[in-house]
Amino acid sequence: MTTTPSRPEQNSPWLAYFSVAFFATVMGLTGLTLSWQKAAYTLGVNPMVAQIMLVVTACVLLIITTVYMFKCIQHREQVIGELKHPIQISFFPAFSISLLLLSIATFEISQALSHYLWICGASLHLILTLFVMNQWIHHTHFRIQHITPAWFIPVVGNIIAPIAGVEHGHTEASWFFFAIGLLYWLVLKTLVFNRVLFHDPLPEKLLPTLFIMIAPPAVGFVSYLQLNGGQADNFARVLYYAALFITLLLFTQWPRFSRLRFYLSWWAYSFPLAAFSIATQSMWLQSRDPFFLVLSWISLILVTFVVTLLLLKTVKAISTGQLFRPE
Repeated sequence: MTTTPSRPEQNSPWLAYFSVAFFATVMGLTGLTLSWQKAAYTLGVNPMVAQIMLVVTACVLLIITTVYMFKCIQHREQVIGELKHPIQISFFPAFSISLLLLSIATFEISQALSHYLWICGASLHLILTLFVMNQWIHHTHFRIQHITPAWFIPVVGNIIAPIAGVEHGHTEASWFFFAIGLLYWLVLKTLVFNRVLFHDPLPEKLLPTLFIMIAPPAVGFVSYLQLNGGQADNFARVLYYAALFITLLLFTQWPRFSRLRFYLSWWAYSFPLAAFSIATQSMWLQSRDPFFLVLSWISLILVTFVVTLLLLKTVKAISTGQLFRPE
């Protein structure tokens, strides 16, 4: 007796629920890679660690991109639904940010590859920034309850561009991206605090996104150093200490975060902590204050532990299908 083959949707229902937020895992892995690359110079760690991480990160990006392309072909309705979703839409630019981060990570290996990744990442991110902001401006269904720190990703993500952009000679373009990221970080941060302070608390699933607030000043500090010729002036210190304060504020709430169930949103812990680790190592190079040396080691160990934990929990959740369920 023969049976009729099942439709692809029935064979692989998980594909329809493969979230665009998976690209945030690449941001976290690349952030960790860059932290270890920086540590090879500042802390004297073995550079092989960062090289291995870079290969792993590139493979993860390739896998996630391939899977999501299949989703675009087989489940267009779900992809369109994510583009219209008030929170999921912010994760599409995580792909272009991943390219920008990889352009930084590959600079010493191949400047030509790094430059290509930067051009692709910067161009795509600008397009996605304009697209997302147009959706925000001309929306018909967004409410104050929809805003979370994940909204920083499309616009504030521009602040990453100068790190490799300056090295490739795109100084004015780097200032352009830096201005977008910095100014709209202040706007969006105000909206996020308004939502958190005067409206319903963030749901449990989205609480980890509060850690995203660390990234803009931390990455802004590193980018500004590039634009300022590597010198940490008073404005640079304002950015770094803003990141330090937000980090301290969030760690005072650690008991609350430690009780949360695992969601894909946990990856919001990773890149911001990596950005803070890199910023702290840069601060150590600038000041040579032993405090920043100790904090550099603590932050590097912490982000390594966090990303390792996230990888283990993500693999387990994928194997059980926990991450492939409708919202």
